[in-house]
Amino acid sequence: MTLLKAIILGIIQGLTEFLPVSSSGHLAIFKELLHIQAASGASELTFDILLHIGTLVAICFAFHKDIKKMIVEFVLMLRDIFLNAKLFCSKPFGMKKEEKEYLRIINGSYRKFVLMVIVATIPTGIIGILLKDVVESISSSLPIVGVSLLITAVLLLIADTSENKRKTPRNIPYWQAAIVGVVQGIATIPGISRSGSTISACSFFGFDKKFAVRFSFIMSIPAILGALILDIKDIDFGKIGGQMWGYYVIGMVLAAVIGYFCIKIVNYLAKERKFKYFSIYCCIAGLVAIIGGIIIA
Repeated sequence: MTLLKAIILGIIQGLTEFLPVSSSGHLAIFKELLHIQAASGASELTFDILLHIGTLVAICFAFHKDIKKMIVEFVLMLRDIFLNAKLFCSKPFGMKKEEKEYLRIINGSYRKFVLMVIVATIPTGIIGILLKDVVESISSSLPIVGVSLLITAVLLLIADTSENKRKTPRNIPYWQAAIVGVVQGIATIPGISRSGSTISACSFFGFDKKFAVRFSFIMSIPAILGALILDIKDIDFGKIGGQMWGYYVIGMVLAAVIGYFCIKIVNYLAKERKFKYFSIYCCIAGLVAIIGGIIIA
């Protein structure tokens, strides 16, 4: 790993993780067509983890007010569940339900938001685990990445053409949140944009555009954390030198800073229905990947 490669891959991660063009697809294209390799073995895994930590930091900064409020409401939900359980155990079983005065657990939009994220995370985690080996086996196949980018292009057109019904957490059913979680799980396939596909799914269901962006990025936090927890155990820290750590941190910081501004851009693009430009880009990138893969083969 050189400093230049760390900078290039950090910039690519920051730009493509949040812009609806697929970070995994672009990393695969750059590595194969330009022969850029992050490193090997434990070093490559470490750098990949740090890049994702950078993108996680960007999300937390961009939506810090929402995340802080959701954490508070989640703790209060746990408190209310405990109080309800305590009340249930303390009252006679013959007493009528309405006489027990149970606390309402979901009593606001942020609590509904919290539960939507939990509901979406479950199918994401299951699909992510099931597709793990498949994703690893196809990540170096440029034709497959290219086809996936073409799928992303179609999804982005759906996001632009879907009617904005301005649905907020109060009137969004949980099954729609679960389907968005399924889409996020499928988006682990290289070339399918996570942000693009989930925002498109939200738009298809009529979510308010601004909320669709918030939901898409905030629901990615548990998925990123879960992936980090699964991978971090495989790192051999003793094999990575001090200079290498410096390169990795530079790449991570670049991914975080660039990613933060890209989140702001995506929020504007979704609201103004300008995803079609990225749809055109994904078409071009997909064709390049398919043709490049055929030539290299």
